Amino acid sequence: MPGTRKLGRPTAHRKSMLRGLVTYLLENGKIETTLTRAKEVQSLAEKMITLGKANTLASRRAALSFITKEDVTKKLFDQIAPKYADRNGGYTQIYKLGPRRGDAAEMALIKLVDVEDEKKEDEKADK
Repeated sequence: MPGTRKLGRPTAHRKSMLRGLVTYLLENGKIETTLTRAKEVQSLAEKMITLGKANTLASRRAALSFITKEDVTKKLFDQIAPKYADRNGGYTQIYKLGPRRGDAAEMALIKLVDVEDEKKEDEKADK
């Protein structure tokens, strides 16, 4: 269930941090963070992309109330969500990177799935 990890922060700080991470992920396509944060960001980002697929005024307002930048919300509804129109979930991938040098925290890379690359791989597999 998403949102059950406390991440060692008070509620307001945790929500603000996750909103920022989701915004940054949708803006840039990938982020490097700790594994537990990446797992939380994954569920929230997938919910935002699902809202983007609906493309109604209500879903646009709901996304805008969570995402911290208006231009990222516009990008979500105009560019990101239409790419995943034929896909039911699984919009992000998490790659484990190993321990961080300073405190040995497990690091991970979370990125948006490239739909075009998967279509090419499927065509190669069919041949």
